Amino acid sequence: MADPNPLQTRNSPLRPLPNLIFASRWLQLPLYLGLIAAQAVYVFHFWVELIHLLEAAFGSEVALQKLITSIGYKSTAAVTSLNETVIMLVVLALIDVVMISNLLIMVIVGGYETFVSRMNLQGHPDQPEWLSHVNASVLKVKLATAIIGISSIHLLKTFINADNYSDRVLIAQTAIHIAFLLSAMAIAYTDRIMAGGTSGARH
Repeated sequence: MADPNPLQTRNSPLRPLPNLIFASRWLQLPLYLGLIAAQAVYVFHFWVELIHLLEAAFGSEVALQKLITSIGYKSTAAVTSLNETVIMLVVLALIDVVMISNLLIMVIVGGYETFVSRMNLQGHPDQPEWLSHVNASVLKVKLATAIIGISSIHLLKTFINADNYSDRVLIAQTAIHIAFLLSAMAIAYTDRIMAGGTSGARH
């Protein structure tokens, strides 16, 4: 028999145990706040590296050596000034920080919206386009795509600085990148199948 007042049933308060279980989602809040703190660390690291790059461009030997140490660059000849390889490796490292920061934003905003509480950003001029239709599956695909981008930057940095890595490391990083790529394709394909099955069931 159909519920004579489905609206009242939908709005009825939860029993104590289901209410406690549902409220436990707020335990994830400290995790997202921790990711925000990690985001702040990345911002600080970005500016430190950028300042060192600017100082090295104006001839600072100390800043240059700090950059060379941070990117793990080694050369048979002493590096006394910025060269194209060092600049490229530093810029790729900065891009890597930005991409990881973007990944953090997706996890923080999308995860909070999906698993904790609605942000009610509808109509806000700065609302991310993807947030309007985000769910666990969409977030999973976007994260996999972001990880491939980060892995690509790491692989490019390794190839540019290949003289400082063994063949085993080069092969391993390439294999790991391919594994990330195949995993993302599998996740996207599985999501497409599930979405198709859901649409079919509705029809």
